[in-house]
Amino acid sequence: MPTFAAVDIGSNSVRLKIARLSGRRLREVHEDREVTRLGEWVFRTGFLSPDAMAETIKVLRRFHRAVQDKGADSVRVVATSALRDARNSRAFLEWVRSTTGWTVEIISGVEEARLIHLGLVSSLRVKVSPMLMIDLGGGSCELTVSSNGHIRDTVSLPLGAVRLTSEFFHHDPPRKSELRRLRGFVAREIGRISDRIARAKPKAVVATSGTAASLAAVCQGLYKTTRPRATAVSQSQMQHIAKMLSRMPIEERRKLSGVGPRRAEIIGAGAVVYAELLERCDLRGFRYSPLGLRDGLLAQMAAEYDRSTRSGKQLESERWDSIRAAVEHYRVEMGHVLQVRESAMSLFGALRSVHRLPPEYEEWLSAAAMLYEVGDYVNRNGRHRHSYYIIANSEILGYTPEQRRIIAAIARYLGKSRPTPGDSPMKVLLPADREYVPKASLLLRLARALNLGRGGAVQRTRVQVRDGEVSLALMAKGRVGLDLELWAVEKEKNYFRQIFGRELVPAAA
Repeated sequence: MPTFAAVDIGSNSVRLKIARLSGRRLREVHEDREVTRLGEWVFRTGFLSPDAMAETIKVLRRFHRAVQDKGADSVRVVATSALRDARNSRAFLEWVRSTTGWTVEIISGVEEARLIHLGLVSSLRVKVSPMLMIDLGGGSCELTVSSNGHIRDTVSLPLGAVRLTSEFFHHDPPRKSELRRLRGFVAREIGRISDRIARAKPKAVVATSGTAASLAAVCQGLYKTTRPRATAVSQSQMQHIAKMLSRMPIEERRKLSGVGPRRAEIIGAGAVVYAELLERCDLRGFRYSPLGLRDGLLAQMAAEYDRSTRSGKQLESERWDSIRAAVEHYRVEMGHVLQVRESAMSLFGALRSVHRLPPEYEEWLSAAAMLYEVGDYVNRNGRHRHSYYIIANSEILGYTPEQRRIIAAIARYLGKSRPTPGDSPMKVLLPADREYVPKASLLLRLARALNLGRGGAVQRTRVQVRDGEVSLALMAKGRVGLDLELWAVEKEKNYFRQIFGRELVPAAA
């Protein structure tokens, strides 16, 4: 039973969750959390403060010991808004690496929203659709519209509770002028996306993270509800709670059930955001869920370990949705790349004993086959370089930056250039991937050659692997000639011999 650990370095708190994959379900074995306010100085000065960094490192050392004690097989550590904004984030990342050996991945707001969505839909039995998910953290607020398990829209807004408190509140309780400026800023940001949310007409709103938990607890305490769905907060209740919190001094806020000493400092700003969101997006209220980013990280690790899990199917769906969206956005001919992908998958299976690539490369090759022409959108000249840049740097959901770089490198070498150890796309890869990428890229070259005429002339192929030789028989569709495709495959013979040490023998069947 593999054990996974997820660490979320947020702007307000640092969280750890360790879970074990039992059967096809993740079962929690350990959880920890500490408020370190890493983003507080960032939102004022643009820099992480030495004290906040030191406090966070201290917590991460504790997490590291827990990860070792529980025998985690895989650890993923991500950072969000504070590290995205901080000008000295590199120093902190090196400090983490030297202390724990962990490599921290700074994820975008969109990827943060996707992971939260993955964690929720992989764990909850969602019966209504569409659904809006809100995650209001310390530095940002992620909004995701989900329909039948598919992400339909997502946006990240700079409306985190620590950020807003730091920028707008300088007195306790805040003065009317401070509240006015805060509400104006929040209204402006929400106004950018309120029409999109309202048009989606979400039938359910699920909120995650600590601020939502505290607001739900305050609501329950105020209204003494005994309903089973006591974590629900209506729009009118939220308006009342936001006004109440804005008038309370911090000592009174700390006494509220579910708030606590550190959350009391920032809950007022968070309440304003929720009140504005519910009103301006015409939402009836929200329901709190304890699931969040760390659950999405665990779900992704479980999915990559075993695709038959629920999270595995969800991850596959998210990746495919994102790839299709990229194909449409960059105006790539869908029918053609689907044919190239089919040929690439056929070659991957038929030549498995020749290329000996790891199983995950089948998916990386599939993605590269769908995306290799996106560079044409920029310019036909240098299109393979453009494709590499777009794939490696775009928000193609469901893939880590390292995975996107692998996919981009496979798609990069389809012209005259060949991958060499000194190339920039190759230097950023791990040593094993520098060996695998040329093999996968050659398979893609052959798949493209089989579809060079873009008319589906090759109906199917037959591959035979003998000692020192690979015969590739092309079968035509009807009476269509295969001269162009045979010529294109012939051009790859020398490179095939160089990469695989075998002769490639193409022929028309």
